[in-house]
Amino acid sequence: MPRSITSTYLICAAAWAVPGAGHLWLGRVQKGVIFLIALPLMFATGLWLEGRLFPFELTQPLVALAAFADIGIGVPYFVAKAMAVGAGDVIAQTFEYGNAFLIVAGLLNMLVVLDAFDVAEGRK
Repeated sequence: MPRSITSTYLICAAAWAVPGAGHLWLGRVQKGVIFLIALPLMFATGLWLEGRLFPFELTQPLVALAAFADIGIGVPYFVAKAMAVGAGDVIAQTFEYGNAFLIVAGLLNMLVVLDAFDVAEGRK
């Protein structure tokens, strides 16, 4: 059964802010807990591997896209920025792997938000 549009958007906002929160809200506890653990763990692994949280530089489109992907993880991104982590170490052997983990964690969370939207709309 589809929900009101306001409720659907609130679910999507919660799903973006806290990975898995949208599924938990919708009663999909198993999926929600998996997302709640796996996605922030991927993000933390990216930071541990000395990946970089990219800045929004519109003059460099690929950097801007990477920044958009990074912010897709929601609150963990802002916590990392507030703690001044994610500067990246270009000479670290794990730098590119860290970047990959950070970017993929954000992009996966965006897919999780879309899945929560579909569930809230009654399509799944």
